[in-house]
Amino acid sequence: MSADLVLRGGSVLDGTGTAARRADVAIAGDRIEAIGDVRDADAPVLDAEGCVVAPGFINVLSHAYETLQLDPRGLSDIYQGITTEIFGEGRSMGPVTGRMTDLAAAEPPLFGMRTSWPRLDDFLTDLSGTGLNIGSFVGAENLRMPFAGNEDRPLTDDELTAACALLDEELTAGALGVGSALIYAPGSYASTEELIAYARVLAKHDALYISHIRSESARLVESVDELIRIARETSARAEIYHLKASGQQNWPLMSTVLERIHQARAEGLGITADIYPYDAGSTFLSAFIPPRFHEGGELAARFGSPSIREEIKAAILDPRQDWENLYLGSGGAEGILLLGVGSASVRPGQTLAEASRGPDPLDTLLDLVAAEPKLMVAEFTASEADTRRALKQPWVSVCTDSEAIAAEAPFTDTSTHPRTYGAFARVLGPWVREGVLPLEEAVRRMTSLPASNLRLVDRGVLRPGAFADVAVFDPAAVQDNATYLDPHRYADGMRHVLVNGQPALQDGKPTGVLAGRAVRRAS
Repeated sequence: MSADLVLRGGSVLDGTGTAARRADVAIAGDRIEAIGDVRDADAPVLDAEGCVVAPGFINVLSHAYETLQLDPRGLSDIYQGITTEIFGEGRSMGPVTGRMTDLAAAEPPLFGMRTSWPRLDDFLTDLSGTGLNIGSFVGAENLRMPFAGNEDRPLTDDELTAACALLDEELTAGALGVGSALIYAPGSYASTEELIAYARVLAKHDALYISHIRSESARLVESVDELIRIARETSARAEIYHLKASGQQNWPLMSTVLERIHQARAEGLGITADIYPYDAGSTFLSAFIPPRFHEGGELAARFGSPSIREEIKAAILDPRQDWENLYLGSGGAEGILLLGVGSASVRPGQTLAEASRGPDPLDTLLDLVAAEPKLMVAEFTASEADTRRALKQPWVSVCTDSEAIAAEAPFTDTSTHPRTYGAFARVLGPWVREGVLPLEEAVRRMTSLPASNLRLVDRGVLRPGAFADVAVFDPAAVQDNATYLDPHRYADGMRHVLVNGQPALQDGKPTGVLAGRAVRRAS
């Protein structure tokens, strides 16, 4: 048998949810050549004895589009067995055109990396050759901002037609679908009807609508209903980013949401979701300010008016406001952990209450947002028990909702959410061992399920002819080690990780090989 590499002596989980079987895996080039007894293969051998051999994991919500430019290895994810990163929550690196061009250029980029390309496919082509495969949705903001900028208004009929034509071009080039983030301005300015127009284009391409829905708190059920309506009226498939009920008073809503989705799926609608396994989310501190104050992109300028400052503070404290109030959902300043973006103006690991410079922590919140528009925080709003219950649903996959970084400077100069280093390892290790999911089912949620939802051909499964994205791990040793106060800690348990047939991690150590490619949706 002709092969370039053999994984010998492991227990193969093929990603479909079937039981493991002891077998060797022979790899030729970037594809799997054979699975079974391949002792006749004259090729170098990687020892998989005592390990599970599985498809490489697919991270359906990644923000590594900037960090991979700075360090293409993506080690925080490679150490978890992730081989494919998917971008596009709300905004994507392309298409950036029209009025959006100058607006995007004016925003401070993370680590000084490039943040816009004229077309999404240009970005994917330029960034391929990192340590991981990359794919992307078209951000819903990238469809409205070329015409409306940061204005809170509906698109005109002509503008919406042009936005749909732009989307059609990107889908034809292999974009995975449309990703919306409906709690953030200007994405929150899109009406349901605008999103339905995009979804009609998606349905023609069998592409996915995926959404950070309008509310994960008091209006959670209505927000899930909006996503289901979009799918029902267009026949497009739809997924909920990081399904959760935010704010303790809203945790009982999870039962209603799961029932709504079960009913929609029973109708034949293609509704799915993903989760990260933590009780805290993470976002920009600026998201704690109501969207109406972001209108026109003039948020920081409004802080200079004492009367508007007081208006913003009053809106944040008013539970009747019709927006995603993360401040109240966190229980106030004590439930907000400052993570930082590398600035000395905050000490990562402090709560907002601890960092407050006066009697009112909201004054500190506004001052921090004015000084650092991209200041990251963790907000403790979710229930881990509910997240476990959501993960038990057979249509729920896994994400990190984070960058892919190294436990080295400059990334260690600031803090991050532990999900960056631990989301997949936490599910695959502790949660499997605690009985949340059987191991073969956990692997399916990280491999063939997202590959099918994303329409990625020959990924997410181990079979002859499929791409050789492979994770080899000791199931007893897989463990997340990152914590909120000590987040820069790699996960344990991975022995080998292959990307397109090339070892990115071998015998537990990174190789520096950059074999990742751009992945596109099958037409």
